Amino acid sequence: MKKTPDQIDIHVGSRVRLRRVLMGLSQEKLGNSLGVTFQQVQKYEKGMNRIGAGRLQQAAKMLGVPVSFFFEGAPDKGGAVSGFADGDQGVYLADFATTSEGSQLINAFLRIKDSRVRKRVIDLVIAMAASSDES
Repeated sequence: MKKTPDQIDIHVGSRVRLRRVLMGLSQEKLGNSLGVTFQQVQKYEKGMNRIGAGRLQQAAKMLGVPVSFFFEGAPDKGGAVSGFADGDQGVYLADFATTSEGSQLINAFLRIKDSRVRKRVIDLVIAMAASSDES
């Protein structure tokens, strides 16, 4: 009988992947720092294998986030998602952020120090999205 991954394990793994990709780390480099293979990191990120408490603490330190980061927006036991009004949107954003384009966009945006410029970039993207919706 095939065991299905727990929703919390999937969520935690996706948050590990999100942070790893945003930092530009390979699975191999993260695995080396955790003392596991890149294949094990893949299993963690997919939720196929549960990340133990000690290893999760190591990952948090390596990735520069508090352990609580991995649980932000996690589904509760009833399946509801905490921290997001729409659970699917959180998954969509995490999926987008781990793409090449998503991580490039996020990293470039985060380098903009002037809040007025960041606001103009947001306004520009909203305007471009609206014009493409009209087409």
